[in-house]
Amino acid sequence: MFELKTLSKEAVPAAIDKAHRYRLLNEPVEAESICRDVLRIEPENQEALATLLLALTDQFEDRLNPCLGMAHEVLARMTDDYARTYHAGIVAERRAKAHWKRGGPQARHVAYGYLREAMAVFERAATLRPAGNDDAILRWNTCARILMSHPELAPIEEDVAPTWLE
Repeated sequence: MFELKTLSKEAVPAAIDKAHRYRLLNEPVEAESICRDVLRIEPENQEALATLLLALTDQFEDRLNPCLGMAHEVLARMTDDYARTYHAGIVAERRAKAHWKRGGPQARHVAYGYLREAMAVFERAATLRPAGNDDAILRWNTCARILMSHPELAPIEEDVAPTWLE
């Protein structure tokens, strides 16, 4: 196949900046590739890990299963409790949105469940946040607003067995 070329250590900051730009341009595959190049030479680079996780979650609508597994692997490599918890909330939130957009008979219930999971994780992250960082609160509020403005997103009624559990 191909042998990947290696970045120089001096190129890491610029490469991470490029990964951020590619995410903003809605090109998550490119951002993912750049982060993986950075992580080949700096395996513990936390900014590259966070950006990689976001690039993976950007792909949930099209490639949920492979990207979800990779996102969990990246989460396990994050060393800061706040960052790991906050990003776990993002994984749950974006998973909810991917299920909701895909549709299907149980999508509204699945999306509701993952949004509630995200909210619980964001609440945990808010207790760990550094002073002046209210990102977890902002994300919690976003999830709450989605649920308040979309009443079709609802939990499964307890007396109704969902067909996807059978």
